[in-house]
Amino acid sequence: MRDLPIPCPDNGPFPQRSGNHVIPLIDGVPAFARMAEAVDQALHSVLLTVAFFASDFRFKDGRDLLDLLNAAAERGLDVRVIFWRPTATSSGYGRTFEGSVADRALLERRHVRFRIRWDGLPGVHVHHQKSWMIDAGHETETAFVGGMNLTELANGSPGHGRPNERHDIYAELTGPCATDVHHNFVQRWNSATGQAAPNGVWGHNGDDGLNPPKKVSPERGNMLAQIQRMIPKSHYAQVAADNGNGGDLRDGETTILEQYQLAIDAAQRTIYIENQAIPIAAVASHLHAVLERGVTVVLVVPAKPKGHVREARNDPMQQDLFEALKALDRFDNFTLAGLAGLGEDGTRQPVYVHAKAMLVDDSWATVGSCNLHAYSLGGHTEMNISVWDSGFTKDLRCRLLDEHLRHNTRNLDDIGALTLFRKIATTNRTRRSAGNHAWDGIVFSLSAKSYGA
Repeated sequence: MRDLPIPCPDNGPFPQRSGNHVIPLIDGVPAFARMAEAVDQALHSVLLTVAFFASDFRFKDGRDLLDLLNAAAERGLDVRVIFWRPTATSSGYGRTFEGSVADRALLERRHVRFRIRWDGLPGVHVHHQKSWMIDAGHETETAFVGGMNLTELANGSPGHGRPNERHDIYAELTGPCATDVHHNFVQRWNSATGQAAPNGVWGHNGDDGLNPPKKVSPERGNMLAQIQRMIPKSHYAQVAADNGNGGDLRDGETTILEQYQLAIDAAQRTIYIENQAIPIAAVASHLHAVLERGVTVVLVVPAKPKGHVREARNDPMQQDLFEALKALDRFDNFTLAGLAGLGEDGTRQPVYVHAKAMLVDDSWATVGSCNLHAYSLGGHTEMNISVWDSGFTKDLRCRLLDEHLRHNTRNLDDIGALTLFRKIATTNRTRRSAGNHAWDGIVFSLSAKSYGA
C-alpha cells in the first residue's frame, strides 16, 4: 500500500484496502435506526456480534432486537447472532444475554427462529466486539462497526433531555473492508465456545459452520481503510490460517493497540480522542511524547466515570494510571474534557462518553469498540475500523464538534477547531463552578488531578 503520513500495522491479518465508503453514525437513536433499516432491507443474511444486551432495549419504532431479527428470519434470511457469555468474574460489567434458563424461556415464548451461539472468554475478559453484517458476500453487503451496546438508547442529540443519556459512535461500511468484518464473524461463529456446551446454541444443533469469504467485496467508494482487532493469544488456539485470508489466530492479534501508537507517534498537528477510559501507559507515554513536541491533544472522557474508575483512583496499585494522566495535563496543549447536557430542571447533567474514536491531523480516524484500558488492549476481543481519508476525518471532527460546542467548525482547520474547543471547555468549566448553566455547547474541561475521585 502507498506511503501515508499515518502508517498502519504491517502484521495484521486484514490488509489496508482501497475502494471503501464509510459513514459515521453518531449517537444511539440515528445509529440504531439506520441499522434497523438495513436489517429490514436485507435480502440474504444478517450476522451480529453482541457484547451487552437488555431485553427491554427498543429501537426508535418500538421494536426490540428479537422482533427485528425474527422478521428477517421469517422472510427466509440466514440470521445468526453471537452473544457473549460471561463468567462468574466478568458478569458484573453490564446486562448480558448469556443463554440462561430465563433467557431461553424468553426465546421460546417469542418463537425465535434465528440461530444463536454463545461465546465466552476466561476470567475477567469480554467478547467486546459490536458488529452488524448485512448480506455478507452479496452485492448489497453492508457492515457496521462501533461501540454501542443494545442496552441504552441515547438521545439523538446529547444535551437536551434525559440526564443519563450517553454519547457514542458507529461506522457504516461498504466496500472491500466489509469482507473482513464478514470474515471476523465466520471465525467467531466457527470457534464459539458454546457450540459444544450445554445450552450453547439456539435454533440449530451446533454443526452449521460457515465458510470464509471466497472473494473480496467490490469497491464502493474511494476511501482507504483497514479492519483492526484485538484477539487474545490463547483463545483461538484451534484456529489455523484459512486460505491465507483472515489470519492465523493462534498467536492472537494486537493491531488496534499498534495502530493507536503508530497514529499518535506520526501526528504533526492535532489528536482528538473520545474514549470511555483514560489511556493506559502503553498509550499515555506516546501522547506525552507528542505533547512535548507541540501537538495539540484533546481527550474527551466521561465527566462522571463508572464506579470501577473511582475504585481504581483509591487503589495504590493503580496510581500509575492517574499519574500518567496528570503528566499529560501539565501541558498547555492538552485538554481533558467531559460533556454535560442541560437537563429538564435547567441544571447541567453528565453525558456519559461511551465512544471509542481517535482522529489525527484531520487525515486519519478510527472508530470501534476498543477502549484505552488494560482489558480492551490485553484480553478482550475488539474490532475497529481505521480510515485514511481527510474528507471522512474532517467530516467526523466537524460533526462531533457541532454537537459538543454548538459551533460550526467547517471553516476552521484542525488546530483552529481544537483551540476553540479548549476555549469553550475552559469557559464552561468556570461557569459550572459558579453555578451558571448558560453554556456554549455541552463540553467543559476536567481536572486530571481529581479525575475519578
